[in-house]
Amino acid sequence: MYAVKIQTLIDGVEDIEIVGVGARFGPTLESKEKHANHTKVALADPPDCCSKPKNKLTGEVILVWRGNCSFTTKTNVAEDAGASAILIINNRTDLIKMVCEENQTDLEIAIPAVMLPQDAGTSLEGLLRSNSNVSVQIYSPRRPAVDVAEVFLWLMAVGTIFCASYWSAWSAKEAANVRESLLKDDTAEHQHTQHAGYSGMVDISMTSAILFVAFASCFLVMLYKLMSFWFIEVLVVLFCIGGVEGLQTCTVALLSCFRWFQHAGETFIELPVLGAVSYLTLAASPFCLAFAVVWAVFRRVSFAWIGQDILGITLIITVLQIVRVPNLKVGTVLLTCAFLYDIFWVFASKLWFQESVMIVVARGDRSGEDGIPMLLKIPRMFDPWGGYSVIGFGDIILPGLLVAFSLRYDWLAKKTLRCGYFIWAMSAYGLGLFITYVALNLMDGHGQPALLYIVPFTLGTFIVLGKKRGDLQHLWSVGEPHFPCPHVQLQSSSSFKDS
Repeated sequence: MYAVKIQTLIDGVEDIEIVGVGARFGPTLESKEKHANHTKVALADPPDCCSKPKNKLTGEVILVWRGNCSFTTKTNVAEDAGASAILIINNRTDLIKMVCEENQTDLEIAIPAVMLPQDAGTSLEGLLRSNSNVSVQIYSPRRPAVDVAEVFLWLMAVGTIFCASYWSAWSAKEAANVRESLLKDDTAEHQHTQHAGYSGMVDISMTSAILFVAFASCFLVMLYKLMSFWFIEVLVVLFCIGGVEGLQTCTVALLSCFRWFQHAGETFIELPVLGAVSYLTLAASPFCLAFAVVWAVFRRVSFAWIGQDILGITLIITVLQIVRVPNLKVGTVLLTCAFLYDIFWVFASKLWFQESVMIVVARGDRSGEDGIPMLLKIPRMFDPWGGYSVIGFGDIILPGLLVAFSLRYDWLAKKTLRCGYFIWAMSAYGLGLFITYVALNLMDGHGQPALLYIVPFTLGTFIVLGKKRGDLQHLWSVGEPHFPCPHVQLQSSSSFKDS
């Protein structure tokens, strides 16, 4: 099955372009519109074209209805009657494969056969019955082997994990420095700094890693079953809430690096419900909220993907800054569960639902929208079929947790870049994502579970390298180097002096 474009001309004026499906039998269609001939369309009589047409054909494209005989029978009858091509109107809204019968091994068909969607075919039939002069150009553009959009999307995903990992490692190093200073100087100011600056991190446990699959699967099925326009609107609202938080967190952190904004970032005001909020956060919040609202209102315009990617990237970076895997054991369980989850819902779900649940949800089928918002997307720039190259948040966040863990471990264990694990984990992720796009192109655009390729590369590289260097046991059970709790240490010292 391959996609075909049918450019219609009504009374000599270009009209709509219809997308159909070419048959697996017959000749290869022209790939460029300028080389495709303008050919007049004629109605079949009888409409199913299962017997010789009553009207005489002299090279026209014949328009017929599906049913009552095989696709090859219709095409043979049309060819014998003098048609140059056959357009078959499906009796349903979707399109299906057109193949030969099992016993037709020596079939020779010299004209192309294309199936049209029911609504488009009915429209053409109505024009022909109203005596309009209808002609078509039939061609099948070839997709480029590699689109620039995939390169930029690869850079976007890798760059997001890179930035998030360095922010996470920097926060962990700052926390370690505070602990060391508290060991030397037990002051209330230091204790306040510790609790105020580093209390928002969440470590994933073994239980939560395992439960991830169950909750994620339930949520995916809910998306699949409830997929509709109003449900997408709910997802847009939830995405905007998360996007505002992510954009605000990243904006404040970035501005705080400049000395002009440091005072505003370190000065707080008490607000009801929210508690202590910095003046810099208050100043950035309206901008972030307005950005998300503008994107939500204009998300259907051609360039809205830029706003969606900005909100998505900042949200992912914020999640990777807050949520952490404490050791390699938890990371292995999490990624293994995600690996199985991705494979099941892309491939195995077809056995129960007759279609890939993950792909249907990602595309936003039956919703009237161009996919769910929880994706990074870039338009395919040189693809004649258009569309977007996309990657889900989970394909970045889940392996990103392990990559961020590797850099935190390297910094806290005082390992150099060459002797550490981050550069290897980062390279493994990039290579795994690259292999995903290679597989996607080899499979003729059929959706691929990215974690099928990313997880073995990232997790396998980490485990093999840890085993080779003798760090695997420590990485597996302990993880990041720990420092003694300053509060307990200082209490013990005080008790010793009193005795």
